[in-house]
Amino acid sequence: MDRAERRIVAFTAGSHGLVHTYELSIPILLTVWIAEFSTTAATLGLVSTVGYGLFGVGALPGGILVDRFGSKPLILACLGGMAASFLLVSVAPNLLALALAIGVWGVTASVYHPAGLSLLSKSVEQRGTALGYHGIGGNLGIALGPLATALLLLAFDWRIVAAALTVPAVAVAAYGVTVDVDAALPASAAADGGDEGGSAAGSGGAKGEVSPATIVDDTRVLLAGGFLIVFAFVTFSGLYYRTFLTFLPDLLGDALGGLIDVQLIDPESPYAEEFDLARYVYVAVLTVGVLGQYLGGRIADRIRPERGLIALMSVLAVLALLFVPAGATTASFLAVSLALGVALFTVQPLSQATVAAYSPSEARGISFGYTYLGIFGVGSLGAALAGWVLTRAGPRELFLVLAGIAVAGALSAAAIARFATRRD
Repeated sequence: MDRAERRIVAFTAGSHGLVHTYELSIPILLTVWIAEFSTTAATLGLVSTVGYGLFGVGALPGGILVDRFGSKPLILACLGGMAASFLLVSVAPNLLALALAIGVWGVTASVYHPAGLSLLSKSVEQRGTALGYHGIGGNLGIALGPLATALLLLAFDWRIVAAALTVPAVAVAAYGVTVDVDAALPASAAADGGDEGGSAAGSGGAKGEVSPATIVDDTRVLLAGGFLIVFAFVTFSGLYYRTFLTFLPDLLGDALGGLIDVQLIDPESPYAEEFDLARYVYVAVLTVGVLGQYLGGRIADRIRPERGLIALMSVLAVLALLFVPAGATTASFLAVSLALGVALFTVQPLSQATVAAYSPSEARGISFGYTYLGIFGVGSLGAALAGWVLTRAGPRELFLVLAGIAVAGALSAAAIARFATRRD
């Protein structure tokens, strides 16, 4: 890669990491908000669903905006909007204001994936390498964002922490302003106006004028090959992802409280009251997901990805059933928790490979728009589902629900292999 391409990779990888930093810092902050706002898990689940739902629903119109205005302006708007949303979080006086602030995050974050992936795929010649670095950036945000949030909560009030989280977004946006996208675009694309001019070419290979008719035509092409079954799978995988992760810090805390009595911090220390071991186990579960991403990519290169998904969703069903019984001992509980982290993130590259295999190249962009609509949009209902089940029943019932979702995912993956038409 030349210098211009490396700068684009750095800009998109950093932005990708921050999207997931904010996304997965919210569950850490939920552990504070329950007491701060004197509310229930069910209510906070609904509040989270507002942001996570908009994060997914906005992916499809976000892709249309990328085609119209170009990738770089949309990524900069995403970064600015996410920073503004967490400033609003930091001053939220009540649950309604908090829901509004998280909703702002969801809307602005939703444009990132279509914008970032479009820019990388069209402006960097070594596409696979670039997407690899992009994925690493996302994984670092997934793991280090919640860790940074948990560490900051040891020393500062949650409002100060929320405000502090805006700083990296501002820094990456400032760097992004200096990135010359046109310098890395193919000569033909740059000649048409480049990303700065908001032309179709400058957005990284956009098709040109986008209209309701072209969206309908591309959708018909997808549905003709059975893409609706693929959409069903990614929806189930997104539902499992959000249902599992939203209240995981609290679930880990409840389980670990009866297993481990660790005094890592002096009880007299001013940090002792804020120290929560479960937050760091949660970070560990997210960190081992890096191994899952690697395994998923390797598996996708060796077998048909939908077959790998059948096996993985079956594994996730078994692990969900084992989660509560594993709480009998520390070793078994940590083993099952970490295994869930690996398996959950192994699904992602296999899912992306399946989407690519079952969508024609001329409709690839909209296929990923629908994919993120299913994963993050419909899947966001998992936050409300988790909160409702925990409030009405308990962890055992929640993980029975998760096992059912995983079984539905395995069946839909099997239906892909049986009924859908490969396009690659």
